[in-house]
Amino acid sequence: MALIVILILVALLAFYFVSIFNSLIQLKNLVDEAWSGIDVQLKRRYDLIPNIINTVKGYASHEKEVLEGVIEKRNAGINAHSVKEHGAAEGALSQSLGRLFALAESYPALKANENFLDLQNQLQLIESDIQNARRYYNGTVRDYNTKIEQFPSNIVANIAHHTQRDFFELENVSDRINPKVDFS
Repeated sequence: MALIVILILVALLAFYFVSIFNSLIQLKNLVDEAWSGIDVQLKRRYDLIPNIINTVKGYASHEKEVLEGVIEKRNAGINAHSVKEHGAAEGALSQSLGRLFALAESYPALKANENFLDLQNQLQLIESDIQNARRYYNGTVRDYNTKIEQFPSNIVANIAHHTQRDFFELENVSDRINPKVDFS
């Protein structure tokens, strides 16, 4: 009789640990899915930037340093591999875009250009989508990291080599402000 009780307890314990393992896998997949959402929005942003540069270049070609700075920051974002690298690159890109749009203030014809206004609106929508994707990603990372730290799931997480994920944060507080893209 004692053997049966022990076998039942072992079976229940095994079932419990399998349940924890599966919940960790589910949360890990949600984090990966959330990052994919950020990646899609960043790609949209990266694809839009050359159009903005080309439009501004037509009006402010002598502002080469600002234009090259935006392109350089865009390329750094494209080549980033980790979440922390993306955070740093995105902060720098946001600052560069802010300088680019501040520069556009000096060119009334550019500010009135229909194509430029459309690109501004598109960028503003993308920035909003990035913010929403970042919020979702950070929420899933929070849930995943919490599960990894809580007892007894931390035992299963250590056995299965689950490690905490980084939040998608911008490096500098000043970088957290979206570039102003409204010229009305």
